[in-house]
Amino acid sequence: MELMITIKGNKYTVQDKKASRLLYTVKKKGFGAGRYLLLDASNYQLYSLVQTAEDRKPTFIVSHNDVTIMDLACKSLFLDPTITVDGKDISGHEIHFSMASKDHKDFELLREGVTVGSIKTKLLVNNELQYEVEIDDKLFDDYIPLFAVAVDLTFGDINRNM
Repeated sequence: MELMITIKGNKYTVQDKKASRLLYTVKKKGFGAGRYLLLDASNYQLYSLVQTAEDRKPTFIVSHNDVTIMDLACKSLFLDPTITVDGKDISGHEIHFSMASKDHKDFELLREGVTVGSIKTKLLVNNELQYEVEIDDKLFDDYIPLFAVAVDLTFGDINRNM
């Protein structure tokens, strides 16, 4: 599965790279750190991403129907930038992902320590960022675009100013 995630203000649009059709929209709700809602093409809310700490190393939670299912934590901002994901999907299966990079831009997506995809950052002419997410079709789930949103919220300013 290949996705293109484009930022427009406080909204992220998620398109299928091959078919160029809109799959999801991620909208910010509230002020400050806020809450980001993942909506499908019919505007049905699937998941939400909430930033729980704005420290140097931000943390997030992903919830489904107001129940927290995953914790995302930035483990390192500068030396080997990494975000880890731990929790359970909505069917109750354990989830352990990590997004690791050497340059803040190109992240390797690992599940249980095995590479299953990537998240690549592109700087557009208007100084906005775009993310290309590639993941094995068998491991894709609706919450995957929120990983790119967490990468943007954690490393986006660094990438815009490089």
